[in-house]
Amino acid sequence: MRPGELWLVIVDASASTRRHGALAQAKGLLAELFASAYRQRARLAVLEAGGAQPRWLWQGQKASPELHAWLNQLGAGGGTPIIEALQLATPWLLRRQHHKPGEQQRLLLLTDGRLRDWPRLTTLPCPGLLLDIERAPIRLGRASQLAFELGADYHHIDELAPASRAPIWNRP
Repeated sequence: MRPGELWLVIVDASASTRRHGALAQAKGLLAELFASAYRQRARLAVLEAGGAQPRWLWQGQKASPELHAWLNQLGAGGGTPIIEALQLATPWLLRRQHHKPGEQQRLLLLTDGRLRDWPRLTTLPCPGLLLDIERAPIRLGRASQLAFELGADYHHIDELAPASRAPIWNRP
């Protein structure tokens, strides 16, 4: 029997992602990812990082229509608690690795990287992909530095191949 998969998704839903259609484009990609997780029987964990603090929406369950309902109502506002989300996710992943040692884990972080500064970060405890959704005419480019510090692969959402049946991390 093939080991299970867990896809942890952290979504930056701060006010800056509302601009220039960044969050709208990310929501389309997430809908596709949730459908792919369902087809592949991957478990999902979803952390929303917007407002004052991040919040768990899903913690290791199978994909369901509830995720699409959340995605449809997802808006953006407030600050960017991405660092706090990563600080919640890392120990959660480590505990899960201890309880499910054969599980294949992946982390997807969708953010525009519009953070003023952040503390020194530790490398993610599983393979990660930071998908930069910054769409402003003048881009700060902080997401690539964040990806580097986390040891995650980096792609800008504009570079992705059009929708396919492959999960986001298997696309050119």
